[in-house]
Amino acid sequence: MTQLPPARFIDAAADSAPKLGATHQPLRERVRDLIRDRIVRGEFAPGDRLVERVLAEELGVSRVPVREALNLLKGEGFVQDVPRRGVIVTMLSRDDLDDLFEVREALEVQSARLACLRASDAELAALADLARQADEALAAGDRDRLSDCNEAFHDAIPRLAHNRILATTLEPLEGRLHWLLRQNRSPGVLMDEHRELVQALTARDPERAEEIARRHVHTSRMICHELMFGETD
Repeated sequence: MTQLPPARFIDAAADSAPKLGATHQPLRERVRDLIRDRIVRGEFAPGDRLVERVLAEELGVSRVPVREALNLLKGEGFVQDVPRRGVIVTMLSRDDLDDLFEVREALEVQSARLACLRASDAELAALADLARQADEALAAGDRDRLSDCNEAFHDAIPRLAHNRILATTLEPLEGRLHWLLRQNRSPGVLMDEHRELVQALTARDPERAEEIARRHVHTSRMICHELMFGETD
């Protein structure tokens, strides 16, 4: 069993987030998306305890949509129930990480192949622009923008495959890794592989796109293992 760190309670900060109760849009999904985004960005770290009452006060909603949002996030693997602690941000074990990457490899390789065959020229041009923006962010030392561009790049490829079920299946898997890859201090190799993938997609070379996508997943897996467990292979 994974050893959990001491609980760290999340306190609400004044005006740190929009008050969702003032809107007329469905709250459960909006609350879920906001909490997920804060996990991805590292505001809620693995092992942090998420308290319904605190989150409800911070977001300006009742505890019901918060409870529903946390249940959705449990299904996506972002949070978990722990006896005597309540809901915490999920901590991945080595086995969890390897299982996640096995599924991610299968889906991302298929996404790359389908995107190569189905994406429009305009969609591929937009993908290339994301890679270019990431290069500019790296050169400017803007790590937050760099992470945003790289995440947008990964989120875009399943959409370019034009397979709705594939995209919705990959979304939570990608999200569970975004927060970790934001801690990567050597993003150059990942960005190089992004550029290679754009070239293969633009050339409409599905075999090459598959090979690069598979290699990219392996590179990400190695980085995540090093960040989480200090392992280099």
